Amino acid sequence: MTDSRLQTFAPVGVRDGLVTLGPAALRVRAALEAVFTGWAARVGADEVQLPPLIRVGDLARFDFFANFPHLALAAAAVSTAPDAGLPTRGVPADSRLTGTQLDGAEYVLPSAACYNAYLALGGARLEAPVKLTTVAQCFRREREYQGLRRLHGFTMREIVAVGDPDTVKAHLAEHKELIADFADHLGLALTTEVATDPFFDPDGAKAVMQRLFPTKEEFVSDSGIAIASVNYHRNFFGERADIHLGGEPAHTACAAFGIERWLHVLADRFDQDWDAAEKAIRSYPGADGGPGPGTTAPGAAR
Repeated sequence: MTDSRLQTFAPVGVRDGLVTLGPAALRVRAALEAVFTGWAARVGADEVQLPPLIRVGDLARFDFFANFPHLALAAAAVSTAPDAGLPTRGVPADSRLTGTQLDGAEYVLPSAACYNAYLALGGARLEAPVKLTTVAQCFRREREYQGLRRLHGFTMREIVAVGDPDTVKAHLAEHKELIADFADHLGLALTTEVATDPFFDPDGAKAVMQRLFPTKEEFVSDSGIAIASVNYHRNFFGERADIHLGGEPAHTACAAFGIERWLHVLADRFDQDWDAAEKAIRSYPGADGGPGPGTTAPGAAR
């Protein structure tokens, strides 16, 4: 007998760039997370939970406001002044709080999961490379929002390496192979494209150097959606967050996964059959949360 409670929510609902996931989509998300955390276990990355907000002053250390203020969303306290004129019942659904109704914002909502990882390691003098994984609810102000393709708030899983250049480059190389193998298993046609690193000014010298020596590669679906990326930051965060290894600023790298974008391309790949998508993911070696047998998983039936 079908449980009517499971029919209350559609698999996916999106309104104004904000998503609601029903049980079917959540099962697929859980299967994806098992794969990604299995990869983290494979490379020895510890799971950590990081703060949901970032101090304005800390984010400024990374040149975020100089380069990308258009993405930022501040977390400001609401004014308690008697004359603040706060909204009351019956106001229009699109009502806003104005600047006079808000106190100064000390915090910003994160636009990527790894910022707080580098801040948490700030001042560290490492004796060996460190690897960690975290998942975060991230937020970006965009010109427009497009279903699961581009959201106001979304989930990002990252697997981060902090250490010497050889270690972090090997970290990226391994995840590039894992992503390609997983995509092949699922029957997803992904291409890799060099992208502008969001930590660098797109018009600055570092961006020019990046075009010569790519530091960010995105894995793009045949519909043009980047669902994962591998990012090499060189010693940028090691310098700005004062993280050292062997007397030198540490290098950092991360593999990042936009969970809702994966759901979008999987829904297309399996013709909105969420059960089939979940089954395909769970048939991948390591999808039970373990590290998996390497990068030779058999391809799924097309």
